[in-house]
Amino acid sequence: MRLTFLGTAGSWPTKERSASAIALDVERELVLFDCGEGTQRQFFQSSASFMRVRRIFLTHFHGDHFLGLPGLIQSMCLNHREEPLDIYGPPDAQEMVGRALRLGYFQLRFPVEVHALDAGTTVELDGYRVSTAAAEHPVPALAYRLEEVGKRGRFDGAKARELGIHGSDFARLEAGEPVRVGERVVRPEEVIGPPRPGRSVVYSGDSAPAASVRRLAEKATVLIHEATAATELEKEANEWGHSSARQAAECARTAEVGALFLTHFSARYKELEPLEQEARLLFPGSVAARDLLDHLIRQP
Repeated sequence: MRLTFLGTAGSWPTKERSASAIALDVERELVLFDCGEGTQRQFFQSSASFMRVRRIFLTHFHGDHFLGLPGLIQSMCLNHREEPLDIYGPPDAQEMVGRALRLGYFQLRFPVEVHALDAGTTVELDGYRVSTAAAEHPVPALAYRLEEVGKRGRFDGAKARELGIHGSDFARLEAGEPVRVGERVVRPEEVIGPPRPGRSVVYSGDSAPAASVRRLAEKATVLIHEATAATELEKEANEWGHSSARQAAECARTAEVGALFLTHFSARYKELEPLEQEARLLFPGSVAARDLLDHLIRQP
């Protein structure tokens, strides 16, 4: 499971930061959270491939979170994509995404399905689920929680070797198949521990502090929370439906998450260290995400 921050700017891009977009590699496919302008170009500079994007989750329809969608989809067409693409968003998703797909002269060459979600909805997908909560923002907006399901226990390679397992039989046991060693049958449960909790990633999108987002983030492996402003501009940020770095850290601490990444920084901040330090006063594990930052989310 690997996070790639494609864009960390707030409201509009800067020389240092592109508009909001975060890719999450869940092994089978790539999931994209938001798709601000310039996202397709950021993909080319990153370790991720936009052709592997299977699903896009849009938090809301302010331009810096979805205006990259027409260009990304048209580039997928030009690169001969045939696989379907699912796009999820707030209740106005059908209308807004429909408008974006009608821009310009081009022919859509693969299936695109749009799913409008309400707050409190859970979508069951291949090996993971995505849950939603209402964000605190002037327009309909969602926060998302993606978590793995059905994570098997750890494979005990040393014990397997003691039982005489060699070569391809390791993979068969890991896949849940029994293996015969001489007169004995070694069963998967002998070398695989109890089920483990799946990793989880929560993304606030644009939001002033909200109890609904905090509840969604409880015990998450990673929380990605917007941090538009520093503490001295906290009141103004909240009035516009945004949070300060301090408030993001407060959410992380209260929700007892494993790690916090700050994003969606106002263009007024050329340097991010002051925002990072504000957050670390409350949550020492806070990191101000930079464009093209990769983070490997390890299994607990």
